[in-house]
Amino acid sequence: MCVNNKSEVIQNYQCAGCVNGSFPECYEKANCSIACSKHVAGTLASRIGKMFLGLPIGFNRLGPVNEMKMDIFETFDSFQKDWGGYDMFNIPIWQHLNKENHVIVRGLSPRTNSPFLHIFLENCFILINGLKITTEDIKEMD
Repeated sequence: MCVNNKSEVIQNYQCAGCVNGSFPECYEKANCSIACSKHVAGTLASRIGKMFLGLPIGFNRLGPVNEMKMDIFETFDSFQKDWGGYDMFNIPIWQHLNKENHVIVRGLSPRTNSPFLHIFLENCFILINGLKITTEDIKEMD
């Protein structure tokens, strides 16, 4: 995956399994990231529920919620500027550095009981205070 090719990033992380349409006709930029605001997780697995096909195990399941917001940020600085950063209202729980050198964060907004996914298109791993999930950890997950 090419870090500089935004359309390829959107297609790989969001379009896989999305039931809302095909890229680029369906794409609508989100308010605070380059993610597609129309993205809908449409893949169902028995006893698992909805899944994001473009993400690794552990980061791809929505669980008991019907929707989970996914944002894609080019840089950690753009995330802080546009989203406001992490704090007591938006807590990074897990973080994973994938082979493309992108950081995937699964987190929770406890006040509203809303899970979220953030994808950073740069290696900002040391800037985030979540539990580090390795490739080996992911291989052990079902």
